Amino acid sequence: MNDRVTPPMHATPDGEAEIALVIRLPWEDVARLGQEAGRLAAQHQRAVTLDEAVSHRLRSRPAPAAHAKPTAEQQPPAVSALPRLTGTA
Repeated sequence: MNDRVTPPMHATPDGEAEIALVIRLPWEDVARLGQEAGRLAAQHQRAVTLDEAVSHRLRSRPAPAAHAKPTAEQQPPAVSALPRLTGTA
């Protein structure tokens, strides 16, 4: 993925943006998206494409910010690698 080409982005009539991407997925993930599309189709009483299932999944589950540093409350307490010495020598 060394290509530095920015894919075209299009505005949609509903005020959102659309960008086309090509990704490679394992068959297990494609099967899960198919199951998601089936659940959505049952909910909406209409056919749902895999594109819609992906869009729904991306919108309904907040992505973890793996690159973000945790705040002070989220950081585990610092642990010293050195043992504490107790008593006198």
